[in-house]
Amino acid sequence: MEEAKILDSDEDVKDSAQEASVDALSSDGAVEEDVDFFDESDDTDVGVEDEAGKDEVLEGDLVSISETVTSEVPEGAGTGTELRTMGGALQGTEDEHEDGPGIGKGRMGERMAAMGLITEDQLNVALQEKKISGKMLGEVLVELGFIEEDTLTLFLAESSGFGVFDPRNTIVDGEALAILTKTVALEHQILPISFTEDSIYVAMSDPYDVVALDTLRRFMPSRSLQIKPMVTTASILSDAIDASYGYASSIKDILAELEEGKEQKEVSSLNEKEAFMHPIVRLVNALVFEAVKIGASDLHFEPEENFVRLRYRLDGVLFTAQILHKQHWNGISQRLKIMCEMNIADKFSPQDGRFNLNIGGREADFRVSSLPTVHGENIVLRVLDKSESIMPMEALGFSEENLEKLKIATSKPEGIIIVTGPTGSGKSTSLYSILNEINDVEVNIQTLEDPVEYSLPMIRQTHVREGILEFADGIKALLRQDPDIIFIGEIRDHITAEMALKAAMTGHQVYTSLHTNDSFGAIPRLLDLGLKPGMLSGAIIAVFAQRLARRLCKSCRQEHTPNEDECSILGIDKANPPTIYEANGGGCSMCNNTGYKGRVALVEILLFDEELDQLLARNESKAELKAVALKKDFKSMKDDGILKVLEGVTDISAISKIVDIRK
Repeated sequence: MEEAKILDSDEDVKDSAQEASVDALSSDGAVEEDVDFFDESDDTDVGVEDEAGKDEVLEGDLVSISETVTSEVPEGAGTGTELRTMGGALQGTEDEHEDGPGIGKGRMGERMAAMGLITEDQLNVALQEKKISGKMLGEVLVELGFIEEDTLTLFLAESSGFGVFDPRNTIVDGEALAILTKTVALEHQILPISFTEDSIYVAMSDPYDVVALDTLRRFMPSRSLQIKPMVTTASILSDAIDASYGYASSIKDILAELEEGKEQKEVSSLNEKEAFMHPIVRLVNALVFEAVKIGASDLHFEPEENFVRLRYRLDGVLFTAQILHKQHWNGISQRLKIMCEMNIADKFSPQDGRFNLNIGGREADFRVSSLPTVHGENIVLRVLDKSESIMPMEALGFSEENLEKLKIATSKPEGIIIVTGPTGSGKSTSLYSILNEINDVEVNIQTLEDPVEYSLPMIRQTHVREGILEFADGIKALLRQDPDIIFIGEIRDHITAEMALKAAMTGHQVYTSLHTNDSFGAIPRLLDLGLKPGMLSGAIIAVFAQRLARRLCKSCRQEHTPNEDECSILGIDKANPPTIYEANGGGCSMCNNTGYKGRVALVEILLFDEELDQLLARNESKAELKAVALKKDFKSMKDDGILKVLEGVTDISAISKIVDIRK
């Protein structure tokens, strides 16, 4: 590393700082004088005031060093030598600057006082106590009751630029825990939380602890993994380490613990600390973690007469994940209802709720629905993974032709664009991706959603609430907000449809969704909602329809020569058929032995022009509209599916389950 560039304004300070970094590390890697992330130096009379010019230089230099550490340490890119150099440089400047690494300009205590978190008197008392106890300033402030631990954690995270570790809303992966022993985790105050393909998330009280980071690297399964720290206080971290390592975290081990039959407290009576220890709570966490980890979109808890079946929906297909004993169902259902703030006493009424968790470093929202059945409450969790929500249209599977049609549609200044399909066909994901593409500082985009699934920057999003703010009233309110583009989550009734259409006819671009089988089905559906053909004519820009087909696993897909029937379906030469791909029946480890991994959108886009508008104004039939569209080279979802089969993205078996390939 070129640390000379950071401290080139004062070569002597730079040299002494780097020498201190070498001296601070003994041969066995132990640090003789730690750099406390929460700390504030006692030496307030170091003599920097006698050298006013140097004081300004050091302050600017520390910020530069802090930025260097923030950009490199979390990513795990620096070597041990580089990290030691940075740590030494920080240590060399800390006494004079009285601030921990990454805290920014000014002393930590002074900044907290300036922000109103503590008073000057409280700071003075805390500094005196710190000198007596030798503890870190943040720890002293909490112990004296001057601030709450949550407040300190948020302050430190904001100051350093790292995320916050909240054990109440974070599920720890058992595989990640296995990297370090509890002794090592406590010694270095570091808790492995989870893995992704290229990263490892860890909770730390000091994310710049060079020795802790080097220790973690020695135990990581791959040194190419980027280390992504999450900040918390030392006491919260210690409790989390005790809770995580003290009890079984794998589903198999937790079930074995439950089978021992030890008497446990009722789930509904647990406080936050007890919840960490209760096997039912850990079981629910483990089941939810596993579902999100493999990419499941839904979890179905289905009570039968003598057992409870848990099914995951993966790539659109349900499969049985666990069979649980019926005796555990009361505790599991109570825990799920507590998490989403449902009424645990009411078991005979349908209920809805939602909660969010940090899983594997990703924020995931869960929509929960309970429904009473003859064998107990059936509970379904819908997973909304925020990291997977906003993707480029190409990543969703839109063909070049459809992307061009989409570009034409979104370039028109006013009118309505409708996305159709059944529940689970990816309508919301496509609409969010479209909005993200057209989002710009020059336009005002406002939405009405039930509920708001994903937050988008610079877009004003409103949650529709039954009995408080309905779609129709919401549209009236939005039109007074000077919008350029309006997104209405779904058209469900006549009033909403009429208001959406009026907005499109008065100079606004409107995006919405409908539940229909194909793009042509949107017209009779809108007519059924009471709209007149004359109003629709000229107001509709385009209608999309889509389904989600399973993608072939690239690791194990196998070549296949289509037979005569398949050639007929694909519309290819039977005498000289091209090689296509199909799923490997046994699959591989990359696709959980299914042969498929992920899904791809099959899309049809019906662009309206003057001729189609005239047919619509005359209230011509759906068949007539389709005949004219086909003459204009309209491509159906079946055509898009066949294209993706020929490209090797999916196979005939997968598309036949979602579109009629013989139509």
